[in-house]
Amino acid sequence: MIQNKKHMWIQKTISIPAHSRGFHIITHEILRQVPEIKEISVGTAHLFLQHTSASLSINENADPDVRVDMESHMNKMIPENAPYYTHTLEGSDDMPAHIKSSVLGVSLTVPISQGTFNLGIWQGIYLCEHRDHGSRRGIVVTVNGEK
Repeated sequence: MIQNKKHMWIQKTISIPAHSRGFHIITHEILRQVPEIKEISVGTAHLFLQHTSASLSINENADPDVRVDMESHMNKMIPENAPYYTHTLEGSDDMPAHIKSSVLGVSLTVPISQGTFNLGIWQGIYLCEHRDHGSRRGIVVTVNGEK
């Protein structure tokens, strides 16, 4: 952590517990593991997922049906067992997981205001787990802001 009286930089790698395949809201878990965000009056948080078979996204945080529909659509758009996949040694869910990760992306930048993420009322940060049996996921969180 680098800081002066008003400006602060924080960078830490947090660990998100293993999740089953699907879209999972992790907003509060990030805030729990990076309590320094509470000290920021205005700034940004950059989130970088250190994996190639999962992704990050921002979407609805209220109706869990949205997360189910997101998973269903991604599976239809990027199916398993496509005959043109050559990377198949790690299971039928692996190559589609890599494609889904590239489509959705592995990084987000989120504004911070008054000590918390400045998301819309219906927005949450998702960990999108694309493997049937996901593992712990590491996210590098870099925070820059004014106290």
